[in-house]
Amino acid sequence: MAELFSDLTERPLKETVCLFDVDGTLSPARLHASPEMLQTLAALRHKCAIGFVGGSNLVKQEEQLGTPSISVISLFDFCFSENGLTAYRMGKQLASQSFIGWLGQEKYQRLARWVLRYIANIEGIPKMTGTFIEFRNGMINVSPVGRNASKEERDEFEAWDKKTNTRTKMIEALKKEFPDYGLTYSIGGQISFDVFPTGWDKTYCLQYIEAEKDVSGIEYKNIHFFGDKAFEGGNDWEIYSDERTIGHSVKNPEDTIRILKETFGI
Repeated sequence: MAELFSDLTERPLKETVCLFDVDGTLSPARLHASPEMLQTLAALRHKCAIGFVGGSNLVKQEEQLGTPSISVISLFDFCFSENGLTAYRMGKQLASQSFIGWLGQEKYQRLARWVLRYIANIEGIPKMTGTFIEFRNGMINVSPVGRNASKEERDEFEAWDKKTNTRTKMIEALKKEFPDYGLTYSIGGQISFDVFPTGWDKTYCLQYIEAEKDVSGIEYKNIHFFGDKAFEGGNDWEIYSDERTIGHSVKNPEDTIRILKETFGI
């Protein structure tokens, strides 16, 4: 797939890179990106470098963005799973980091037990499914309804959470319980929030973008970021508001396509 596109140094807008959140930006939450979105991204890739940066692991991003015949790491120049803790450049994996290696097993177990007790005592939650803590390479993802929730159960929980602010309240309780852990808590998607070392938010991936000047000689002067959780407490906020990026707050994948067409004439 990559051979269909010019080398990064030969793109018309070679000092520009567009980075995208996944859920709610490139695809509906946990669903596959539309053919129109994939076509729009391909057209954009002929003009400049593109990449995604998401909190989920590569397996989930493969399900949402890849196709049966084309891997997701071939569809983008830069792939930043788990906020860049697992990173790919032009289909080749870069160095990765480990949440458990950073925090330690003893602290992690204390945190995990507290989370599970808290969820067990939440009153009025519409449904409880399974996988309330999903362990990832660079973070843990906490879901009061459970990661196994169906689309209908996700929608139901999201509506309930908007009324009760359950995720926000749980984050505040975690901050009080573990003030010395050096962790950041970030709401993303419909049903969960991420927990990761402070500084390991989506801005983590920017080190690879900045390092490109030593790899290919390109200095990316225009780093566009598109995300639907671009508000304080949302998991796109840090990179959206970073002084190194040009932030675009989107409402949904259709809005992303609209902005791309208006901005880049594709």
